[in-house]
Amino acid sequence: MRKLVILLTGLVILTLANYSVYQKEQLIAHGKPVFLELVPVDPRSLMQGDYMAIRFALASAVPSNLHYFDSRIVVALDERGIARFSRYDDGTPLRPNELKVLYRVRAQEVTIGTNAFFFQEGQEPLYRNAKFGEARIDADGQLLLIGLRDESLKALGPTR
Repeated sequence: MRKLVILLTGLVILTLANYSVYQKEQLIAHGKPVFLELVPVDPRSLMQGDYMAIRFALASAVPSNLHYFDSRIVVALDERGIARFSRYDDGTPLRPNELKVLYRVRAQEVTIGTNAFFFQEGQEPLYRNAKFGEARIDADGQLLLIGLRDESLKALGPTR
């Protein structure tokens, strides 16, 4: 009986992990591509290796003293696909160039998507000039960072 419980628990964990990977793959494949302006950050961590701490400029549009834990803003995409704050999501229908973006408030800090972009050790110079994050957003406002871009939206780092 104990072996069966361990086996079933393992199967549940593997199923959930694989489903999470599947969701991310679907978001990459079918999410709306957008570019989000980055706020300057420190690209190194002695404990975690090379990475870039990420903070999107959009986060500054949301007051950090809000009591909401998860909510959405609406962004408008310009002709280059750069997302700019448009308004708070109040249920009003979206215009053709608008998307919802989920944000979270944790410990009085607003985050959009992730707060870090990891890369191979020694590759920091490739990402030093990052000005935009390349992301995919689904209809619910979930955002997945997939790369970094320079001022002219040229991809940084190794090509996929």
